[in-house]
Amino acid sequence: MENRTILRVTGKDRVEFLQNLVTNDVRGIDRGIVYAALLTPQGKYLADFFLVPAGDAILLDVASSLAPGLARRLAMYRLRADVTIEHAELHVSRGLGAAQDGAFVDPRHPALGWRLYAREPGDDPITDWDAIRVKHCIPEAGTELVPEDSYILECGFERLHGVDFRKGCYVGQEVTARMKHKTELRKGLATVAVTGDAEPGAEITADGKPVGRLCTRAGGRAIAYLRFDRALGPMRAGDATIELT
Repeated sequence: MENRTILRVTGKDRVEFLQNLVTNDVRGIDRGIVYAALLTPQGKYLADFFLVPAGDAILLDVASSLAPGLARRLAMYRLRADVTIEHAELHVSRGLGAAQDGAFVDPRHPALGWRLYAREPGDDPITDWDAIRVKHCIPEAGTELVPEDSYILECGFERLHGVDFRKGCYVGQEVTARMKHKTELRKGLATVAVTGDAEPGAEITADGKPVGRLCTRAGGRAIAYLRFDRALGPMRAGDATIELT
């Protein structure tokens, strides 16, 4: 995968350092790969990533477009902690079926297969990952997940095992907990059926009122970000008809 960057976090404070910042319980890394996010203090998404055990280090597998900002933000929070953050010369391979030796099962959903970290790039089998993501409504950075705009609960992070409500404080925790416990979500991601021509990013409307936007499309289905109280019947996007599935 050429669109991923691996950061290496070392130092005796690495677990506690990350535990105080990210949405998931970093102590679970003893059992394997952990999916998590870093948020703004206002609870908005900055980056999502995988935390990967690697001996006396923790690897952060993040979208390359988000890696520089994530590294800067982590360095800002480091203060006097015994932590070093550096680029790791590693490559990510992924696939379905039986996992290769040393690979980790993707913690978000069984349909996403496994991830392997190595010094040399692997031969990834040809897989329509977008179709898998659309089928199971799994967001991706840069499409459904928009830095400093998205809220992780609206993007399904609880369902994708990317947030822990019992771990204690982290950056943005107060807003996230309030969204969890105060009310039902009014907006969020959903899988929709698409009949006709509509490009990702197209505005979705119903009875002339804005409902949301189309995100990733795979054939006749797509992920959409919707205002649920208006997504009660047939909708439009471009020249297409949109319906909840």
